[in-house]
Amino acid sequence: MKKIENLIGNLRKRGIEAKSFETKDDLKKDLLNEVNKDDLVAIGGSMSIDQIDVYDDLVEKSKEVLWHWKVDPSERMELLRKAIFSDVYLSSTNAILEDGRIINIDGVGNRVASMFFGPKKVILVCGINKVCNDYDDAMNRIKTSACPNNARRLNLNVPCAKIDSCVDCKSEQRMCMVTSIIEKKPPTIDFKVYILNEEIGY
Repeated sequence: MKKIENLIGNLRKRGIEAKSFETKDDLKKDLLNEVNKDDLVAIGGSMSIDQIDVYDDLVEKSKEVLWHWKVDPSERMELLRKAIFSDVYLSSTNAILEDGRIINIDGVGNRVASMFFGPKKVILVCGINKVCNDYDDAMNRIKTSACPNNARRLNLNVPCAKIDSCVDCKSEQRMCMVTSIIEKKPPTIDFKVYILNEEIGY
């Protein structure tokens, strides 16, 4: 697909290794090959990672897997801090622009922070639904799809969960506390983007 080929080329111009996959199984197989048995693996909040069904395989293959979705709420903050120093950090992204810039909005900030400092290796999984024409297109997608869907998943009492639109609310529960733009490969990290040629995640 020409759109994906162009995106991969633009990511590589920014120093970011990128691959495309036709199926979840192919992506999952390649991802598991990036993990060694002695690795500490961490997963950011990601429906995409959840939907490729890789967690149990990671637990079987690697030394330890950290995912705050899998622990008691009382343990989450300690786990999030530990995840920053993982060997392999897996997550998805809210949007990738056709020019290769990677845009994310986060509530706590742990997910975006771990994308550009701390882990030795970062792999971001991105469905074709998250490839956007430009910055405005990306922000519209995030504010009308990613944030509302995640807000509903988390049962948050915020306007976007009800109306699928951002009103720049001042709620302490709002999804959009931190916005990041990755312009080029973070210099201390082995950074990869896996693009799936189907819709996945929010």
